[in-house]
Amino acid sequence: MAYTTIKKPSDYFNTKLYTGNGSTQSITGVGFQPDLTWVKSRTTAIDHFLTDAVRGANIKLSSNNTEAEVSQTNGLTSFDNDGFSVGDRANVNENSSNFASWNWLANGAGSANTDGSISSTVSANTTSGFSIVSYTGTGANATVGHGLGVAPKMIIVKKYNVTGSWGVYHNSLGNGNFLYLNDTNASASNSTLWNNTSPTSSVFNLGSSAISNSSSNSHIAYCFAEKQGFSKFGSYTGNGNADGTFIYTGFKPAFFVVKPYSTTGNWLCWDSKRSPINQIDGKYLELDASGAEVPTSGVVDLDFLSTGVKLRNTGGGFNGSGVSFIYMAFAEEPLVGDNPATAR
Repeated sequence: MAYTTIKKPSDYFNTKLYTGNGSTQSITGVGFQPDLTWVKSRTTAIDHFLTDAVRGANIKLSSNNTEAEVSQTNGLTSFDNDGFSVGDRANVNENSSNFASWNWLANGAGSANTDGSISSTVSANTTSGFSIVSYTGTGANATVGHGLGVAPKMIIVKKYNVTGSWGVYHNSLGNGNFLYLNDTNASASNSTLWNNTSPTSSVFNLGSSAISNSSSNSHIAYCFAEKQGFSKFGSYTGNGNADGTFIYTGFKPAFFVVKPYSTTGNWLCWDSKRSPINQIDGKYLELDASGAEVPTSGVVDLDFLSTGVKLRNTGGGFNGSGVSFIYMAFAEEPLVGDNPATAR
C-alpha cells in the first residue's frame, strides 16, 4: 500500500488548545508558523475568528456570519515560528475562557499565479494539499489558479471586502451543487457558483454567482486536495443507530467535520485535543454558529479509531437514518509508514 510522504501530520495541521488571559499572550506549541488559524471559544458564545497569511494576521473573518473582514489590532496580532500571538480581543483571548485553534501550514503570504483567466495570489503547500487563494471577481465565467498541482476535493470561498455568504464546493456534492458554511441549509443546486465544471489540477471554475465571483470584489478561497494518510473528503449515509456508520479515512483522525446535505443541519466538528480518549462524549463545536462547546457528558458521539471514525450515537445531526452527510478529516497519525496509527 502506498502512503503519504507526510510522516508527521502535525507538521501541517495541528489543533492547539489554550486559556485566555484578557491581555496579550503568545500561543506556542503549534509546531510550525501557521498560515491559516481558526479560533473558537469553547466556553463562551462568541463568533469564530479566522485569519490567514494572505490577507494578514490581524484581519478577521467569521465562519458563522456573512460579515466583511475586519481589521483588529487586538485580535490575532502575528503568526509566529511556533504558533501565533493574540491581543485582548474577547473572541481570541477572553480572560479565563478556554479556546480551540485549528492551524494549517500553507506557504506564507503567497505569490502571483496566472494559471487561470483571473490572476490570483496563492499560498500553496503541495505536500499537504492545502492552499489559500485570493482573487478579484469578474461576475462572468472564469477560472482561478489554486497552486496545488492536483484537483482540490473541497473549496471554501468568501467574498471578504463586503458582506457575503461562504460557499462550499465538495467533491461528493458535484460541481452543480453547493453548501453555505455559515448556514444550516441543505445542499442546493446552482450552476453559477462553479460553472458546472469540476476543478482541475491547476484551476477551479467560477460562474457568475456573487458568492464566488462578485464583480470587482475581493474573494478568499481555502482549497483542500486529498492526500492519502493525511486528509480525506467524502460522504456517508447515517443509520440512526447507536452502532453507527463507520467512516474509513485510512488514518487516525485529529480533526473531523461533518454536515448533513440531504437535509438541514449544523456543521459539527470534533478534534483529538479536546477529546483525547475514546469515547468522545459530545464535545463538538458548530462551525456555522457562535455557541460554546456542547459538553454532553456521558452521551457518546463517536470514536476516533486507527483507520477512521465510528459513530456511536443516534443523533440526527451526524447519524440520522437515511440522511446523507459530507465530511472532511485530517490525520493525527497515518495508518502505515514510519509513524503508524495505534489505538486510542
